[in-house]
Amino acid sequence: MLADKAGNAGPERRPSPHWRTPARLWSLLALLLGLALSLLVQNQQWRREQAEQWSVRTELANKVYSGMQGQLQLLETLMRATQSLYLASDSVTPDEFADFYFNMRPGERFPALLALAYAPRTQRADGAHYIIQLTEPKKGNAILIGLDEAGQKENLAGLLQARDSDQVTMSAPFRLVQPGKGTGSDMGVTLSLPVFSPGAMPRTIEERRAREQGTVSASFRLSTLIEGTLPEGLTGVLRLRVSDVTRSTPQLVYDSAPGSATPDAAGPRYGRTLVHGGRKWDVAMYPLAARVDAWHWATLQAGTLASLLLAMLVYAIVGTRHRALELGWRMSRRYRESEERFRALNERLPALVLLASSDDGRIVYANQAARSRFGAGVTGHRLAELFKDAQPEALAGGGAAGEQVEAGLIDETGAPFWANVAITHVATNGSDKLLMVAGDISEQRRLTERLSYQASHDALTELYNRHEFEHRLRAALAAAGPDMQAVLLYVDLDQFKLINDTSGHLAGDQLLVQLSAVMRRQLRDNDVLARLGGDEFGILAFGMVNQSTAEQMAERLRRSIDGYVFTWEQRSYLVSASIGGVLVDCPKVQVKDLLSQADAACYLAKERGRNRVHFHSEGDGEAQRRRGEMEWAQRLQWAVDEGLLLLAYQEIKPAKPSADDGVCVELLLRYRDENGALLPPGVFLPAAERYGLMPTIDRWVVQVALANFGRLHPIGAELRMVSINLSGASIEDAALADQIVDWLGFYQVDPKRVCFEITETVAVRNLAAVVRCMGRLRAVGCRIALDDFGAGMSSFTYLKNLPADAIKIDGSFVRDMLTDPVSRLMVRAVTDIAHQLGLTVVAEWVTDEATVQALAELGINALQGYAVHRPELTLFHRA
Repeated sequence: MLADKAGNAGPERRPSPHWRTPARLWSLLALLLGLALSLLVQNQQWRREQAEQWSVRTELANKVYSGMQGQLQLLETLMRATQSLYLASDSVTPDEFADFYFNMRPGERFPALLALAYAPRTQRADGAHYIIQLTEPKKGNAILIGLDEAGQKENLAGLLQARDSDQVTMSAPFRLVQPGKGTGSDMGVTLSLPVFSPGAMPRTIEERRAREQGTVSASFRLSTLIEGTLPEGLTGVLRLRVSDVTRSTPQLVYDSAPGSATPDAAGPRYGRTLVHGGRKWDVAMYPLAARVDAWHWATLQAGTLASLLLAMLVYAIVGTRHRALELGWRMSRRYRESEERFRALNERLPALVLLASSDDGRIVYANQAARSRFGAGVTGHRLAELFKDAQPEALAGGGAAGEQVEAGLIDETGAPFWANVAITHVATNGSDKLLMVAGDISEQRRLTERLSYQASHDALTELYNRHEFEHRLRAALAAAGPDMQAVLLYVDLDQFKLINDTSGHLAGDQLLVQLSAVMRRQLRDNDVLARLGGDEFGILAFGMVNQSTAEQMAERLRRSIDGYVFTWEQRSYLVSASIGGVLVDCPKVQVKDLLSQADAACYLAKERGRNRVHFHSEGDGEAQRRRGEMEWAQRLQWAVDEGLLLLAYQEIKPAKPSADDGVCVELLLRYRDENGALLPPGVFLPAAERYGLMPTIDRWVVQVALANFGRLHPIGAELRMVSINLSGASIEDAALADQIVDWLGFYQVDPKRVCFEITETVAVRNLAAVVRCMGRLRAVGCRIALDDFGAGMSSFTYLKNLPADAIKIDGSFVRDMLTDPVSRLMVRAVTDIAHQLGLTVVAEWVTDEATVQALAELGINALQGYAVHRPELTLFHRA
């Protein structure tokens, strides 16, 4: 049909009059031929209209199928992009997840999408659970947070199938938790895709199950998805019914005419079977009640009447016969108009549609979209000339009819582009043709390539990022051996914070970009340079014969950085770097261990004066201590969430008890290791102080203590005083005091029942910050105590300027006061001066009754130590 339109269409002519015939013969012929012609025309017109209706309805059905399939494929692209986000980062924050959703703008491309969610996998005694942690958009989806997808059998089946196949899978239709509007609007499905741990892509089901970390899922409302693909006016012509036929019992998921009678299975039916994500949908359309067209009967009646008139009116037979031929011409014209409407519909399709001969592959028809892309003269060219590599005959011969494949095409200007191409054999006018339908996916391909690049490169320097560097390092480890040695260098810039503080972060960013180029010039093409984060870089250099060769290479790199002068806005900075190195010569070492060794070596280079190179060695005690602290720092970062940090209390009792004394305690921090043992703070707090984790720990202690004030001690709400320690790093935080005041009001704790302890060394070192923080807390009623007083060997004069209420004598003096006269004199002096200043004095480390008696004689106000009370876990932290 398309070929006829393209090349065989010609002008129509009205029928010419014939010669005259005798009246009686005309009468007889008119009667017989008129009746026969009337019946024939009426029958042909009816058949033509039936064929036209079938063609139009089939096209509408195909458009609905293509629209639904396109939406599902776009949703699958969104899922793959979300999986790439998680593959690019070990941890995706809620803000990063929200930014990703905003940048993708799925609301514009996927109107049916309700929620994009991420659920980590949690293994419990009753099996795996997938509890939704992140979801976008947040509006309308708050009910999803905390929802266990394993509790929905349709969702669970889909995500387990996705995990085992690493393919997007679709769940069976189920009732959504988000409320809908209208009948059937609460039905939906979920697409699922697994998230695996970092490393090579798992190849087997066992590997995928072992390395599964969670799942990303997209849920959408079926009614919105389907109705969004319906062409205008379809529901007035056809009734659409979509059923899930994956199982033996079909499940109806959409009906454009709900409540109507079930269509007759033997009647006309237009449809396709949609297969996606492991589910099979039957997309069926049934014609609505046909309108009664009286025109066919009018044609028959007119022909009969004309025949009778011709028979009766012999002399008017010529005129009557002419009118009959004129009527036949009009009917032919109407048929051609219907063909032109079909051709116009095909011309307006956005897809590229071409028809070519199967014999020589020459194109005989191209729609408007194809002519615009390939040129107006594309007709007559061979179909193979449009392809960059593949042959159209091969695409048409493989797979099911109409199966889409990605192929490279060439447009009119010779520029290549990517398209989804479907080629199938069709028969028109008795000859075999190749029908090609293609859709441009170049933008989608560019987006995928861009996401892949962003997942492996740093945005500022365009070097490899940490994730890609670890991947390259893992590959180097696998190939390590006598013939394949490499060196791992950890480069940390010296005094980089000075440039950020004096010239701004823009200057710091520019320095990082320039130094990236400087280091790149010192490396070979196959060496790997990456930005690991901040001002830290990683280098993987190959072909190292021994450590001496590696050290020479590292020293050459250090000198290139040391000799670089950075200029910014009339300021010049001398730049240097500390470099830690470790040989990559043993495939049994893990990547994290190599990075830890290189980091520790770099740290030692900094401690020994900066601007130097230090290589790791197994006997380096400082490096081992450094690695131990690094491990503790990593463990402490998630210890709070895992419930490994606990609070204990130790009572502080008066030296001379009375009936009015209440219970006072000091809160102590403990860490529960993997064996259940409680570790004292001296084991892990040095690492927390070195790596800046103390403000986070202090805030946790203060908030937990105030939130559970009535459950710290068996006496409950009658607890008189609770002492809480604050570190020097927390005191320097100007916002801490205001945060504590807000917590006191929120948890309704009387400030007079809270005492904050600050060590003497911190007070002397940060006197201004301590005075500011203590003054803010004392202003609302809190008490302040100086802890470990005397350990700093400081002057007593600064006590007059500190807004303190009590001092706690350092336990080393209390412990030795019975055997060391100097310690006893120190205790007495501190007590006398503190009492002169109106301060309460507390003695620590009281371990026996003899010390208790001696301290009471010296006038000590309160005692703390094992002789008074041994620490116990708080009520809410007891097992």
